[in-house]
Amino acid sequence: MAETLRPDLCIVGAGSAGLSVAAAAAAFGVPVVLIERGEMGGDCLNVGCVPSKALIAAARRAHDIRQAGAFGLGTLDPQVNYARVREHVHSVIGAIAPNDSAARFTALGVRVVRASARFVARDTLEAGNVIVKPRRFVLATGSRPAVPAIAGLDSVPFLTNETAFDLTRRPEHLVIVGGGTIGLELAQAHRRLGAPVTVIEAGRALGREDPELAAHVLAALRRDGVAIRENATVSEVAGEDGDIRLVVENRGTRTELKASHLLVATGRRPATDGLELEAAGIAHDERGIAVDQHLRTSNRRVYAIGDCARPDGGGRQFTHVANYHAGLVIRSALFRLRPRVDMRAMPRVTFTDPELAVVGMTEEEARADGGRITVLRWPVAENDRAQAERRTEGEIKVILGRGGRILGCGIAAPGAGELITPWTLAMTRNLRIRDLAGLTVPYPTLSEISRRVAMSYYTPSAAKPMVRRLIGFLRRFG
Repeated sequence: MAETLRPDLCIVGAGSAGLSVAAAAAAFGVPVVLIERGEMGGDCLNVGCVPSKALIAAARRAHDIRQAGAFGLGTLDPQVNYARVREHVHSVIGAIAPNDSAARFTALGVRVVRASARFVARDTLEAGNVIVKPRRFVLATGSRPAVPAIAGLDSVPFLTNETAFDLTRRPEHLVIVGGGTIGLELAQAHRRLGAPVTVIEAGRALGREDPELAAHVLAALRRDGVAIRENATVSEVAGEDGDIRLVVENRGTRTELKASHLLVATGRRPATDGLELEAAGIAHDERGIAVDQHLRTSNRRVYAIGDCARPDGGGRQFTHVANYHAGLVIRSALFRLRPRVDMRAMPRVTFTDPELAVVGMTEEEARADGGRITVLRWPVAENDRAQAERRTEGEIKVILGRGGRILGCGIAAPGAGELITPWTLAMTRNLRIRDLAGLTVPYPTLSEISRRVAMSYYTPSAAKPMVRRLIGFLRRFG
């Protein structure tokens, strides 16, 4: 006989978003049921952020060994053991997994149900032998790799981010379909681990990013030996494990490309299959679950957060967005507040080398908005620490509105994901460019590029005749 539970909150999905809501609610003593059909920790821990950054870290070490000659050290060819790299990746996952485990959340007071969930009514959900009738639902089911409609793809073996971290042998030739963030991160990592890599992108690689900043990343990948074919599509795939043939079309020309491994990285789709959302009156489509600016669905009992929420309601497929959503839902569901989703100062990072980090508007978006803007730039090569590290690729680019209001910032540089944080804070707190120009940063650090680009805002004023006459007057009589 099925057990009936009546908690305050029922959360579906134990990824970053769901776990954040569960932990916060349990800390306030709220009865919580957490349902997960797969691995605790979701995609981020098991097949996404954590393993990809562990793989990138291994690849970076191999790259550093090859570059040692520039520092007066002996140059070596690193001996890459893919099986041991895989062990490293999975050991990192294993080190973090206890924080997301069912045992930990049970100890916090959360009832964890390991089963698939489906709605049977607007206020009722079934999971295994449990019926849940909560006061509120939170759907945090995440996303899955989107597989493109390519002739023959269903008959050949291919990798996605869910399987790419299980390789135990170096690919003889890895072909990646998709030149976005995931595709390029994995392309550079595998190339630095010694695998020949080709990326095929239907449009412009890193197409959503500022072309000037993206150019630094693409140039670095090409220097590493990654072949990037832009404005090219795969029309047909055939073959078997270790011997895959792709037909690639580019401006009317068809060529054949051979690969030992094929990785599909063409985006992600919301993971809502099996939930039977119609039974609960929850509007959704192929882009995800429709939510309002408070992350509520068409069923007022139900919130949707993280990757499964539709982009027009504030959904973005990043772990930090999922955590941000979780905070809003806690305030709404537990404290009856009505916080609104605000994505204006939400950063994003592509973890290549150099990294590409962005917060706010790009130049193209700001110009399309119609207002008067000022664009500031500063090259990484002008930074003393970058020269000492021999890592001088990139630049910082800042978009300003009237009065020095910060509209956006993009950084292509080593550690850009760390360097973007003060700009995120500045936009969140409505600071002006003068606040960044007055910031004191330690020397020599890469952080100086933020202060230098901010100070460049005042360079044109310093060159004005009136300003120069005033300075001359003060020097004479001051």
